[in-house]
Amino acid sequence: MMGTVSELDAAGITGALLRRDYAGSRALHACHGRTYYLATRVLPAARRPAVHALYGFARWVDDMVDEPEPGRTPEQTAAILDGVEQDLRTALSGGRARRPPVRALADTARRYAIPGEYFTAFMAAMRADLTVTGYADYPQLEGYMYGSAAVIGLQVLPVLGTVAPRAEAEPYAAALGTAFQLTNFLRDVADDLGRGRVYLPADVLAGHGVDRELLLHCRRTRAQDARVRRALAELAALNRDVYRRAEPGCAMLSPVARPCVETALRLYRGILDEIEKADYDVWSRRHRVARAHRARVAAPAIAKVLVARMAAR
Repeated sequence: MMGTVSELDAAGITGALLRRDYAGSRALHACHGRTYYLATRVLPAARRPAVHALYGFARWVDDMVDEPEPGRTPEQTAAILDGVEQDLRTALSGGRARRPPVRALADTARRYAIPGEYFTAFMAAMRADLTVTGYADYPQLEGYMYGSAAVIGLQVLPVLGTVAPRAEAEPYAAALGTAFQLTNFLRDVADDLGRGRVYLPADVLAGHGVDRELLLHCRRTRAQDARVRRALAELAALNRDVYRRAEPGCAMLSPVARPCVETALRLYRGILDEIEKADYDVWSRRHRVARAHRARVAAPAIAKVLVARMAAR
C-alpha cells in the first residue's frame, strides 16, 4: 500500500476516487503481469502509475473475452465491450467514465497525450477474439497483433519518453509489443486451444504437416510431436528476428526508462529461451523465467537507473 501511495504522490495524482482507480490497475498488473510488473519497478515512481493504468485496462478487457463468467455468450460479451467502448469514448472526450479502469486509462491518456486511435485498435482486436479462431498466414496474424500488442508498445512510449523524435522510436516500440505477443502465443498454445483459438499461422503449420487436430492431440496427450516441434522452432526463429528488430529502439528511450524496457525484453526473451531448452514442449508445463533469474536480470537495471537519475540532477 505504501508503494502505491508514494507512486501516486510522485505522479501528482490527486483525488480519492482517481487514486483508488489507479491502485486497482496496479493490483491487476502485480497479480497478472509478473514479468512486466517487475520491469516496471525499475521505472521512476512518477511514471509507474501510467504503465499500471495501461496494463490494467488491457488485462481487464482481455479477461472479459478470455475468462467470461460461466454461461455468458459471445454476444453478451460483445454487448459488454460496447459499454466499455462507450465509456472510453466519453472519458477520452473529457466526460466522466463509470468504470474504474477506464477512468485511470483516460487520465493517463490525457497526461501523456496518447492518441485515442490506439485504444480503438485494441478494442477491435479484443472483439476479433469473439469470432476469429485462426489465422491463415503471418501477415493476417500480424494485422491482429497490431491491435492486441503493437499498440500497447505505442501507448507506453510517451510514458517512457525518448531521446530521439518519437516518430523514429515508434516502429521499434510496436515491434517489441509484437515480439512479446509472439512469445505468449508460443508459450500458451495449449491454453489458447482450450478457448478454441490458434494464434499460429496456418500456412507455417501446414508446411510441417501440422493442423488443428494434431495440436489438439498434443494438448490431450500432453506430448510433443516431431512435426509440431519443427513448426514451433520455425516460429520461435521468427520471434527472435522480431526481438532483434525491436532491440535498437531501447537506445532511443530516455535514460531513466531504458533499463525498464531492456529488463522486460531480456525477461520475455528468457521465456523463449526456456521453450527452446524444453525442445519446444509447450504441452506438459507453462514456461516462465525462474524467480532467481528475474532478480539477476533486474539488479543491474536498477543500478543503471540510479546512475541515470544522479546524472539527471
